[in-house]
Amino acid sequence: MDLESWEKLRKIQGIANYQFGENIGDLLFPSEVVIALSPSTKRIRHVYLNDELLATLRPKDGLFALTITGAQQILEKTRGDIRFKVQVNDESVPFVRKGRNVFAKHVIYTSPDVRPKSEVIVVDSLNNLLAVGKSVLSGNEMLAFQKGIAVKVRRGIGEK
Repeated sequence: MDLESWEKLRKIQGIANYQFGENIGDLLFPSEVVIALSPSTKRIRHVYLNDELLATLRPKDGLFALTITGAQQILEKTRGDIRFKVQVNDESVPFVRKGRNVFAKHVIYTSPDVRPKSEVIVVDSLNNLLAVGKSVLSGNEMLAFQKGIAVKVRRGIGEK
């Protein structure tokens, strides 16, 4: 690996560690990842592993938007012990799986570390991956509120 590739790898791992927690960057982005640059700006845009997209670096805030594959990799390597997880009740599982938003009344667990606009992984009561998205409420608000959207789901595992 040349110096420029190594620096890009360290950069994306650092962003992931900042965004998702200590050591997540190393787990999510091993040295075998392929980093795709934007053709116009030459900045990091997508990160692939084995020809599967793991995450996209958002230009607006410089943070990652996870794909289902990236979220699955994090869950497998951390055994579900992460601070940006939102756990929902069994009643909402079929809807969230299809990519529908998560409502606060269906949230049974989330970390108090979750902030509005945080990238989150939505799981069922057994820690099985359901979806990825962006939180609308803080972790404490998700548990306290009985109305309103808690997570805007970007992609569910049952979507085509």
